[in-house]
Amino acid sequence: LGGTVKLLCSQKNTTKKHLLKMAALIKGIKFGAQITNRNPAILYTSVRNHGWNKDYKPSKFPETEKERELAAKKYGLTTAEYQPYPDDGLGYGDYPKLPDVPVEARDPYYPYDFPELKRNLHDPLHAETDFWAEDRFGSAEPLRYSMKTYWLSFLGVMTGCFALYYWLENYKMFRPVLAKQYPYEGKAHYTFEKK
Repeated sequence: LGGTVKLLCSQKNTTKKHLLKMAALIKGIKFGAQITNRNPAILYTSVRNHGWNKDYKPSKFPETEKERELAAKKYGLTTAEYQPYPDDGLGYGDYPKLPDVPVEARDPYYPYDFPELKRNLHDPLHAETDFWAEDRFGSAEPLRYSMKTYWLSFLGVMTGCFALYYWLENYKMFRPVLAKQYPYEGKAHYTFEKK
């Protein structure tokens, strides 16, 4: 009798858990339907971009000369141009170490496949492409003056402004005005007070 009661209790708990799971599933489906009715692109985008594409993932670090040649061919580089990142455990694998040159330094008149990005089809992207993109600051050209000159100019202007503020703080500058003058001294004019 005790075993039957325990079995019935466990079946009730299991049934209750299944009902809760089913209710959560139905609520999720209804919520998804509401979202897709308003903007169906949300669902398609989340399904389309649900995970990492295996084609984007770099292979393991090339150790033999044959692996280096295959990796260079994979990224469209010659064996002389190809140099992978050092194997320091950051996960770059066989991805090529490209020169740190900003996009704005590339020739603007070259007939690129994608002129707005200044790159051709199958050109490998820099591992830190968001850092070297054209919407970021890049020092493509050499500076006109040395950094020492820029720093001295900046500090000179800031020091001059601070010195002027400090020395002229006691000398207030304002337009001199007299006290307001009303006719019939002592008589209240337009005070709007209740008497």
